[in-house]
Amino acid sequence: MKPLPVFLASWALAGLGAAVGSILGNGFGNVGLFAGAILGGVLAIVGTVMLLTKLRWLPQGARSGAIAGGIVGFLLAAPIAVGNLHTPIMPVLSCGLVGAGVLLGAGVVSGGTRSSRAG
Repeated sequence: MKPLPVFLASWALAGLGAAVGSILGNGFGNVGLFAGAILGGVLAIVGTVMLLTKLRWLPQGARSGAIAGGIVGFLLAAPIAVGNLHTPIMPVLSCGLVGAGVLLGAGVVSGGTRSSRAG
């Protein structure tokens, strides 16, 4: 597993997914804006984890745990981001919870052990 790239990719792509989702949902009012952000973020997490396993930055067996952990992190980050929309940095930083969730979820599923590197 490559923890730093996994963390950064999960963080950035979940935030991007939420931003795109909120832009697309904005046409349906405030409810659409928030629903779009949630849906966009969740879809971005799933897509990101699939990409990370394809790149072998995450083990295949950790995929479901990484997705679940990322979604939990996103659901924790969403109220922090919404509550701090008046600041430029807190919504961005809160998406770091997604990266942490992906790593924690992947670690829980894989038993918290690192795969050995035969060399």
